Amino acid sequence: MNTEGKVTYKYIVYIQFEESKKAYTFGSDVKYYTNDVVVVETVRGQELGKVCVPTVDFDASKVKGDIKPVLRKATQEDIKCKEENVEKAKEAMKICHECVANLKLDMHLISSEYTLDRTKVIFTYVSDDRVDFRQLLKDLAQHLHCRIELRQVGPRNKAKIVGGIGNCGMECCCSRFMSDFDTVSINMAKNQLLALNIQKLSGQCGKLMCCLRFENEEYTRMRKDLPKMNSIVSYQGKKYRISSMNVLQKQAKLENKEEVLFVDFKELWPDKDFNND
Repeated sequence: MNTEGKVTYKYIVYIQFEESKKAYTFGSDVKYYTNDVVVVETVRGQELGKVCVPTVDFDASKVKGDIKPVLRKATQEDIKCKEENVEKAKEAMKICHECVANLKLDMHLISSEYTLDRTKVIFTYVSDDRVDFRQLLKDLAQHLHCRIELRQVGPRNKAKIVGGIGNCGMECCCSRFMSDFDTVSINMAKNQLLALNIQKLSGQCGKLMCCLRFENEEYTRMRKDLPKMNSIVSYQGKKYRISSMNVLQKQAKLENKEEVLFVDFKELWPDKDFNND
């Protein structure tokens, strides 16, 4: 413990949990190695996690506030307990479904999970409105005989937990590798010159697809120094309006009252270098 009263450790250990790709910071006086399964103390209780990178020396600048400890390397008994908890969580889910139905609550259950020591069970749910679950907590406590936590999540978190296949044919990015959600705006779709069809631009969560943000920086770079849509340009001695552009194919659609043309960027703006895009 340092002079400010905060607990410090010899090492910082980065841990990942099954349901998340995000690495969380824990403290330890024992060195651990990548892929070690350990028991850690979290705000939810004791949980199993996996060391995702080699342990590093403690550095206060890398730690925000107090950090929780790694309690020990997981034993076979811990791993067996975790497996048993998965089955018990399924039973708890059935009980919770019945209680929700009996109370006619407007909430959709997604998952249930016991802490390693089984002192608490966490239910995750989605709801459009605020839910009064005071009676639900009482009913669950009578059946499960442990602490109950109900955790509401949004539609993007639901998609991350449930998983699935995106429009691209691959596993949803949120389930595959994302640890946090960034804001995705309709302006990012406009930046890609996409038709603003919200249904086609939305993922399984019903929100704008995360890939719009991933691609936004590159589209911004490719559109740099290009004229805005509906600008008037001269081509072969005639005036045209730019009605659309395909920045990947480097081609513009030009229109006037007499004709419609598809012209390469190089022909329209020969003084610009498009080879390094």
